[in-house]
Amino acid sequence: MIVEIGHFALVLSLSVALFQSVLPMVGARKGDQRLMETGTIAATGAFVLIGIAFAALVTANVTSDFSVLNVFENSNSAKPMLYKVTGVWGNHEGSMLLWVLILAFFGSLVALFGRDLPATLKANVLAVQAWILTAFLLFILLTSNPFQRLDPAPMEGQDLNPILQDIGLAIHPPLLYLGYVGFSIAFSFAIAALIDGRIDAAWARWVRPWTLLAWIFLTLGISMGSYWAYYELGWGGWWFWDPVENASFMPWLAGTALLHSALVMEKRSALKIWTILLAILTFSLSLLGTFLVRSGVLTSVHAFATDPTRGVFILAILCIFIGGALVLFALRASSLEGGGLFAPISREGALVFNNLFLTTATATVLVGTLYPLVLEVLTGEKISVGEPFFNLTFGPVMVPLLFAVPFGPLLGWKRGDLLGAAQRLYFAAGCALAALVGILAYTGGTKVLAAFGFALAFWLLAGSLTDLFSRAAFLRTGWRTGLSRLIGLPRSAFGTALAHFGVGVTLLGIVSVSSFEKEVITTMAPGASADIAGYTLTFDRVEQRPGPNFEAQTGTFSVRQGGGELARIETSKRFFPVRQMTTTESGIWTHGFSQLYVSLGDPSPDNRSIVVRIWWKPLITLIWIGTVFMAVGGAFSLADRRLRVGAPVRSRRKAALAGT
Repeated sequence: MIVEIGHFALVLSLSVALFQSVLPMVGARKGDQRLMETGTIAATGAFVLIGIAFAALVTANVTSDFSVLNVFENSNSAKPMLYKVTGVWGNHEGSMLLWVLILAFFGSLVALFGRDLPATLKANVLAVQAWILTAFLLFILLTSNPFQRLDPAPMEGQDLNPILQDIGLAIHPPLLYLGYVGFSIAFSFAIAALIDGRIDAAWARWVRPWTLLAWIFLTLGISMGSYWAYYELGWGGWWFWDPVENASFMPWLAGTALLHSALVMEKRSALKIWTILLAILTFSLSLLGTFLVRSGVLTSVHAFATDPTRGVFILAILCIFIGGALVLFALRASSLEGGGLFAPISREGALVFNNLFLTTATATVLVGTLYPLVLEVLTGEKISVGEPFFNLTFGPVMVPLLFAVPFGPLLGWKRGDLLGAAQRLYFAAGCALAALVGILAYTGGTKVLAAFGFALAFWLLAGSLTDLFSRAAFLRTGWRTGLSRLIGLPRSAFGTALAHFGVGVTLLGIVSVSSFEKEVITTMAPGASADIAGYTLTFDRVEQRPGPNFEAQTGTFSVRQGGGELARIETSKRFFPVRQMTTTESGIWTHGFSQLYVSLGDPSPDNRSIVVRIWWKPLITLIWIGTVFMAVGGAFSLADRRLRVGAPVRSRRKAALAGT
């Protein structure tokens, strides 16, 4: 009965979404306030109904109701309770239900917190949001129904894909979807502005918090996915340029450009047309990522194996929304005001420079991701585009951008002083030079690129904090007054500094592990030892351990240095009998910001020894720590009293004066 209630709620939510997609827009055209208000009611109602449907699917999984096809294919009575819950979105149908739940959630947030938006703009935004919701609800109900029944009901389920039975994959998809789907709000605002034919600085002020919120979640989602792949798959890498990884990275790059472009539009009423286009392209790339993951055109550990019918349906959604949005943009762009002018050397100019390189970087990733697919369709030839291509195209594009990052906050609006900004960056330049000389001396001049990478990272780290110290004026006013001035700075200033600092931290981790990683691949029997990076790893024993729904072959290693034991590492191979699959659980010992990483391979033919892969990864945790700095920086900016979710609320006094 609960399953039927969930199915009925999902169908009913489609009806509500259809009303929401039409009535508010009709009301906006006619100036009918009551019709426009239906958008608020419908958006809230759709979220509640989809929430009921999602809760029903969770209940079916928790109670192991194998009469539901989705539960039968992705669960098992022996599966731990945590993964019974998180397994709801560990498959195509359940993850799509989570997708539309988050989509409806963002729509309801606009309905509830958009009280200060102009009535027509709010009505149009909610209607556009409902168009997207309607399309994906139709997709779920027609091709991916999570409530489909089996008769007769099986006694046992087929279990969840073993590599998804991990806490990292429990957290990664919701964060990623909050980012993906969150950009739909910027898209809806852009389409609503094009429909109205009017866009101004207030529009940017309304749209920027939503974009920032989505960007924060997408940053954390990508980071969590990277770390999961690093420790769960046993391959020792943190990024593979996998097409599905790229599918989430592209909207992140475009979203970063959108944030900076919206800032220029808000502050100087410039880049209006470009900001609208970026809002469309960012969500379009999110839709493209959804298509790549669910169409069956890719083979990836991240992708869902689906039938071509679903791929065609999503492709149709992709064409309608992206094509329709770009056609509308082409028709309306010429009628929109271009915005204010500014000197090339200014903060606006720096942000345009930022946008130029970010969009170019996005284009290189897009070409590298889609080219093999297009070539296969046109010629039938299969090729792969991997790390060498992206390193040679993406890297050189990002270097000038990263070098320019510290200059941006130090330049004035409309017209800046490049020489003055450079003078304030002397300390950052000194740090970069010291890092360059230090690495060259440490490596004997054999790793020039690594030295320049470290120099760029330290340039970013020191340069990102320069603006805060310059505005606090410690040297001119003294530490006490400077500290008071520092505390009084807007939260957005701290947010910018933290986000840029996080980029430097991540770059430092990337350069370090790429340049100084060590690897040993050897065959070891219990009692054998291997040396790596000044540590001695001793294979103590191997034993069989039962799990709730798997059997584990666990190896225990001792880490020693100078004769003393520092730590013990356990790594295992897990066999899941229901799925007949084996997974690798890597063993990791974290020392400072570095890690010793151990992974078990295949046993020897005589079963007396086993292949062991050992890595020493210096400063690798900085890669993910840096992303946390970025997200915290975004949260600081979002918490700025001048940047609210929606337009600033007028004070009661001002409202009273306006009414007299």
